[in-house]
Amino acid sequence: MDSVGIVSVGTYLPDTVMTSKEIAAATGLSESVIRDKFGIHQKHVGSPGDHPNAMAVKAAQDCLSKTDIKADEIDVILCTTEEWKEYTLWTAGVNLAHEIGAVRAWAMDLHARCATTVGAMKIARDLMLADPEINTILIAGGYRVSDFIDFKKMRSSFLFNIGAGAGAMLLRRHWHSNHLLGAHLMCDGSMSNHVLVPASGTKHFPTDEAVAEGLFTLDLVEPDAMKNRLNEVSMNNWMKCVDEALRKSGRKSDGAPYTRNDIGYLNILLIKPSAHREMLDRLGLNEEQSSYLCEIGHIGEQDAMFSIIEGEKSGRLKDGDLMLTIAAGIGYVWAAGCVQWGRALRV
Repeated sequence: MDSVGIVSVGTYLPDTVMTSKEIAAATGLSESVIRDKFGIHQKHVGSPGDHPNAMAVKAAQDCLSKTDIKADEIDVILCTTEEWKEYTLWTAGVNLAHEIGAVRAWAMDLHARCATTVGAMKIARDLMLADPEINTILIAGGYRVSDFIDFKKMRSSFLFNIGAGAGAMLLRRHWHSNHLLGAHLMCDGSMSNHVLVPASGTKHFPTDEAVAEGLFTLDLVEPDAMKNRLNEVSMNNWMKCVDEALRKSGRKSDGAPYTRNDIGYLNILLIKPSAHREMLDRLGLNEEQSSYLCEIGHIGEQDAMFSIIEGEKSGRLKDGDLMLTIAAGIGYVWAAGCVQWGRALRV
């Protein structure tokens, strides 16, 4: 079977940050709770000029700057810029292709909330294995969901770590390292209406009155239902995705199947510290085998790229590691994907 590898990754972060002290003041909670319980030391938030897809362009340019592959060699762009972007009813991927000079590429927008990057990696690999004329794919997107966080809504406190930024990942057929292996996603639509922006679409337009009532913010509108269901299924669903991704990864060079014991680095989105530690424990890993993004914030699906870069810089992501990338998106979607890490990227 043809191999598909990660050539390079790129990121962009706005200069503006919101510190744990500022978040504490906005929420009325103590700074120690923000830092220790929520795991937020600071988070990057969008300035007026930091528009979502424009940030994606900068991340894509950063990604391309680390390789000799040119933009006009890209065949497909899978754009992961969030729905909150420069314009409504706008195909951001087409704009992204134009802005970076990917003149040969066709583009489409993908959304599965914070699970989108893992899903896009699977789609990219599947596209290249199915179509011999597709050799190079760029995954890139911007994220500014921090605009929708209301720090007075304590029922939505799990959203307080959300920030702004962008990430990009360049993939190529027959690349000599960082091979994408198996991936698995699953969803539970019974939670699809639990977290949303109440006044934002055809059911309820964001009128002046709705905005004044705080309905144009991201909100946990069915807290008890979500808490009960999420506690019941979330960790088991994540573990199922992990095991299925490992199973779909084929076999190692010695012919043995991949297992949890083979995982060398956990690439995980920013979640509260206790959940991060629980995940490491379940996988038999220690804190030196992952990166905690407490100085960056939760940049949605783009966390995967930030974890790669932080892992490389710290030496926690090493040549020969099996990198497990896991994520979950409100709705609810769980995802896991395996990458056999090769030589170090230039980050």
